[in-house]
Amino acid sequence: MKAQFFRPLNNAATSAGRNALNALMPAQCPLSGEAVTTPGELGPQGWARLHFIEEPFCGSCGIPFSAEYGEGVLCPSCIAYPPIYDRARAAIVYNDAATAFVSGFKFNDHTEYADMLGRWMARAGRLFLNKDALIIPVPLHWRRLMMRRFNQSALLARPIGNLTGAQVLLRGLKRIRATPPQKETTSLEARRRNVAGAFAVADKYREKIDGASIVVIDDVLTTGATVAACTRALKAAGASQVNVLVLARVVKGGGGAI
Repeated sequence: MKAQFFRPLNNAATSAGRNALNALMPAQCPLSGEAVTTPGELGPQGWARLHFIEEPFCGSCGIPFSAEYGEGVLCPSCIAYPPIYDRARAAIVYNDAATAFVSGFKFNDHTEYADMLGRWMARAGRLFLNKDALIIPVPLHWRRLMMRRFNQSALLARPIGNLTGAQVLLRGLKRIRATPPQKETTSLEARRRNVAGAFAVADKYREKIDGASIVVIDDVLTTGATVAACTRALKAAGASQVNVLVLARVVKGGGGAI
């Protein structure tokens, strides 16, 4: 009874404190600095700086096309070197604005962005996101997790699961080997070597993953080496298919399409 009585008071105090803080420090768009009503949301100028990925795009890796080539058409890279994952989709192009946004979320503790970013990703991955899918974020090694204090991919996975009804396995994969950040390597081959054998399926989830449709969640797709390493571990454990969903992906030129 006491807990029920004090809960409304606590909620009211939290709301009042938030309103007072907003009055003293009005919310600003994290990209443009323009005034917004809710912390973390974008203003019109901020929206204009982002490049959302829409069709047409490669039926496999999801890289945007500059023209319509027909449904299911693959890009030259996927034709020459078919990815090990089944499909990949991204919400936005990793341009200068997206870089600032992702960096703020990932390194500057702006975790309040997670719900909005998760909504963008759920829309981008609607083809393979459903209540029967299992969502698994790319894990951090425990030492890096202690330094950063949160796994950005796990924060993105939660709202996606809430929106789609898909089950989220936050620890479905584990990072069994510490690796340097991928941004410290330049070539595709170096990135592949860096994460080779770095991931494994957690023993307690092997039965659940066997035969399942998996959606791997990450923040940025550059060469695809990290999600490919995750896919190998999941398919070795019997996953029937593995799709990849990221917030942003690198596109040659930074903002256009091939």
